[in-house]
Order: sequence, then structure tokens, then C-alpha cells
Amino acid sequence: MEINNPAVLEEVRQQFMRYEAALTGNDVAVLDELFWNAAQTVRYGATEQLYGYAEIQAFRAARPSKGLDRSIVKTQITTFGRDMATAHLEFRREGVEKVGRQTQTWVRMPEGWRVVSAHVSSMG
Repeated sequence: MEINNPAVLEEVRQQFMRYEAALTGNDVAVLDELFWNAAQTVRYGATEQLYGYAEIQAFRAARPSKGLDRSIVKTQITTFGRDMATAHLEFRREGVEKVGRQTQTWVRMPEGWRVVSAHVSSMG
């Protein structure tokens, strides 16, 4: 299995940055697009545990659209073969002392790269 094929790494990086722009810009349509539309998709957030695409979509539709800006501290993306990747991000929010952390598992689906699992947390 090839790790970090440059072309695959760039594909995932582009989708990851597209996700980041949609997140901080509250582009719910793009956020919904980039998550796998399946009951098996999971997202653990800072205050919520969401099982299945429908729960994730409902959360996105209901969350506040303010205070989403953040500064990226560090990003690491690793691809495994041509169809799977992990993405890790450390971030900071203005006026918040805790460091935020985000982990995503991306899989190439017939419709394109999709997040199948995500976890957001923070540490003091």
C-alpha cells in the first residue's frame, strides 16, 4: 500500500481545505456534501455525539452561524492507498485558551471524497 501518493494527497488536501472554508463560512450545503450520506457516518463534537448523516445534517442546520472563525495551528493529512485518508487539525479560536482538535477519516466514494468519521475536541 502506498502512503501519501502526491496526487492523492493533493486531492484530499483540496477537499479538506474546502471543508475548512465551508465550516468557517457556515456553508452548510458544502458541509453536508462532504459528509458521507449514510447511517454509518459518525461525528463526535465538543458537546454532541451524532450517529448517521441525518443527525449530522440536523446539527449543522441548527447550530449558530457566529463565532466559527479559527486559526489553523497544525494540519497533518495522511493517505493510505488511493481511497482512504486521515486528516488532523489543531486550531485556536480568538479569546479561547483551549486548543481545538479535529480528526477526520476520508474515503473516496463514487461521488468523490467524503468524511465517514469525525471527532472534534479541545484540551486546556
